[in-house]
Amino acid sequence: MGRMENPSRGLPAPPPLGSAALPPGTYAGQVVLVTGGGTGLGKAIATEFARLGADLVIAGRRIEQLEAAQEELAATPGAGRVTAAVCDIRDPERVSGVFDAAEAAFSRLPDVLVNNAAANFPCPAEDLSPNAWRAVVDITLTGTWFMTREFGRRHLDAGSAGSIVNIGASYAWTGGPGFAHSAAAKAGVKNLVETLAVEWGPYGIQINGLVPGLFPHADMTEDIRGGLERAAPDAKDGRQPALRVGAPRELGWAATFLASPHARFITGHTLVVDGANWQRRSIVNPDVVPVREQLGRGPFSR
Repeated sequence: MGRMENPSRGLPAPPPLGSAALPPGTYAGQVVLVTGGGTGLGKAIATEFARLGADLVIAGRRIEQLEAAQEELAATPGAGRVTAAVCDIRDPERVSGVFDAAEAAFSRLPDVLVNNAAANFPCPAEDLSPNAWRAVVDITLTGTWFMTREFGRRHLDAGSAGSIVNIGASYAWTGGPGFAHSAAAKAGVKNLVETLAVEWGPYGIQINGLVPGLFPHADMTEDIRGGLERAAPDAKDGRQPALRVGAPRELGWAATFLASPHARFITGHTLVVDGANWQRRSIVNPDVVPVREQLGRGPFSR
């Protein structure tokens, strides 16, 4: 019997923009705080919470981006109220101020915190300056911790339940050549998920991680954007096991599920949404190209 033809088609496309994975009004009356919520994947996540009725606080460092996103999110069908808060998450006092502003705007603590804000850029490890290391680690790990700590302390004091979603990266497991600073920080973020799930679970606070794969968006780092621009139009799809890249709304649907009443028994888990891309392996690995060469840098010199 001959082998049947089975052409590769990849994973099906997601439902259209505007679809919801949860019942309408799932987050009605709840406050969701999203850091880095003014652009890119942060805004995509905020949009899906808005569709489900949440009152939103989007936090970031650039007021122009926040105000534009605030207007767009407020016009989302099903959305509750939306407010914007300028914040540098590296500063504990300003972090506290964001929570104060959220409580003042909505007369309640944020029920959900999405730690999306991060910093990143490619660099060979030997070229990383102390300031470059601190810039990434202070935002990605320490800033995430300051936000998480403030959320946890306020809910513990109030005796109320809450949910945290930390946006991570797959190189928290695998390492990230060219991204030693970010990979180390994201490993710390993943560990916070696992540690605090145990510490705070008895008090009704759940915490999970969410790792995006390739979701083309405006906030991509220059190296990723440049690689996509240089590739043939369909090359990025053929390099994913799913044979397509992700749609930002798919990440938003995952976030809204993890923080929802339907996922209350899920905590301490990190969900990877990348079409299995981080797990792919070649039968015969390609030749090793040193990171310096990949980034177009010459020999290292002090």
